[in-house]
Amino acid sequence: MTIQEIRAFNRFYTNLIGALNYSKHLYTPYTLTESRLLYELAHTPCTDAAVLRAELSLDAGYLSRMLTKFERDGLVERAPSEHDARRQRITLTQQGHGTAALLDERSREAAGTLLDRVEPDERPRLVEALRTARTILSAGEPATGGRRASTRRDGPVLREPVPGDLGWMVQRHGAVYAAEYGWNATFEGLVARIVADFAADHDARLERVWIAELDGRPVGSVMCVRDEAPGAARLRLLLVEPEARGHGLGERMVEAVVDFARGAGYREVVLWTNDVLTAARTLYVRAGFTLVAEKPHRSYGADLVGQDWRLPLTDESVVDSHS
Repeated sequence: MTIQEIRAFNRFYTNLIGALNYSKHLYTPYTLTESRLLYELAHTPCTDAAVLRAELSLDAGYLSRMLTKFERDGLVERAPSEHDARRQRITLTQQGHGTAALLDERSREAAGTLLDRVEPDERPRLVEALRTARTILSAGEPATGGRRASTRRDGPVLREPVPGDLGWMVQRHGAVYAAEYGWNATFEGLVARIVADFAADHDARLERVWIAELDGRPVGSVMCVRDEAPGAARLRLLLVEPEARGHGLGERMVEAVVDFARGAGYREVVLWTNDVLTAARTLYVRAGFTLVAEKPHRSYGADLVGQDWRLPLTDESVVDSHS
């Protein structure tokens, strides 16, 4: 009876979300499996084909055909792995990131439409039931030789921003810093200008935003932008929500910025912060940054000490546009 119920639910749910005709359901040329592959690539800065095959339990030939299609469509680039030349490293292109973001947006809209059919007072019960099913069904999976992506994806991930995330960054910076440090609205205004400048004009090859996501919702952010100094990248707007701390997200986001800056050809990463942000300063020290200057100032309704930090990168090459 239990097996029949599971199979009945599977038939019901695949029909409900349009899994059998996913491309038509989301008005996209990609199947459900192809869309899931794009999701994985968008949530991991770069990975190799072997990892993707294991995470998604895909046949090697099938995965290769999908990647060939993505490459033909200009969505991915393939190159030998830095660690093992026998393995392929797969990276989304700028067009690939845009396509993945569009698919993610349409998937969210579809889920929202589905949720609209549920009465508000029934939604907590639905969410708890889904969480319970996921927990029970993933508990017995082996640690090796079987896929544990459901468990892994319950943990925090770093991803590209989707529509609404930049506004979220402004709102949460204002709210969190007001609650924890008493900073006034001028700080939120500063964040809004930084985010607006990025949204209006940025070079995706040299500048990037990461959103940290936990249990399907944004809980952190960081930004890498070009600095005024030639050859320098600037780390900005590092934030981790209070309830999401302890997962190592801050360290992962700082590492993401440094790795991206090194790959883009910057000579160094610089940042400006304030001495009261002790947790963030600990992350910078751990990543190898050095304090190079301090200056008292009064900003955001508080007396502060501003600090400039610098991290030289081992690769001394620099992209042409920095010169």
